[in-house]
Amino acid sequence: MPASTDETYVVLLGGALVATPRLADDIAGARFIAADGGMRHAAMLGVTPDLWVGDFDSTPPELLAAWPDVERQPYPAAKNETDGALAVSVATGRGARSILLAGALGGERSDHALMHLIHAVSLAEAGIAIKLTSGEEEAWPLLPGHREIDLPAGSLFSVLGLTALLGLHLENVRYPLTDFTLPFGSSRTISNVAEGPVRVSLASGRAILIARPYDLSGA
Repeated sequence: MPASTDETYVVLLGGALVATPRLADDIAGARFIAADGGMRHAAMLGVTPDLWVGDFDSTPPELLAAWPDVERQPYPAAKNETDGALAVSVATGRGARSILLAGALGGERSDHALMHLIHAVSLAEAGIAIKLTSGEEEAWPLLPGHREIDLPAGSLFSVLGLTALLGLHLENVRYPLTDFTLPFGSSRTISNVAEGPVRVSLASGRAILIARPYDLSGA
């Protein structure tokens, strides 16, 4: 069934995921695709995915038995993309322009978590509205331009430069920056504190903003 252009797809991934009020708001009215073992999050969220994608090498038999009526799209274990990337491709193929990667941060596989962050930047460059979440942590790609990120006052966040950053502005934060140049590899933008919605602008470069909206230890 094709998606309309205003629909959000949630891709359930295999990393850690905690049910929080912000996550509940993010998934309200969305459609779901599970990627292999990410299906384990469906029961906690009280949702039934449209489709279950993957090679199913990280799906235990009891999870397969629990969801017999969900359509499966199997792939061989020897393939050129991760299960998560395949699930995202299905979502974009159905017309999704907004995607939430749930279970994309943390978990046992740091290589997968890092790949999700890099993939999110490429999706943003293709015009997809993209957010990553574990429930406790959230992340957004930052590309040249302006955006506002809704964070509670007192919550911790960091900006990780994936390249050198030019013309970085951070407003409504404890440690604001104006037309700042961040060298690649610098930790200068780690551990800032939101004073409400964070306003970010960037002249050049690619970055990720990672926030802990329930961690108010910086307040």
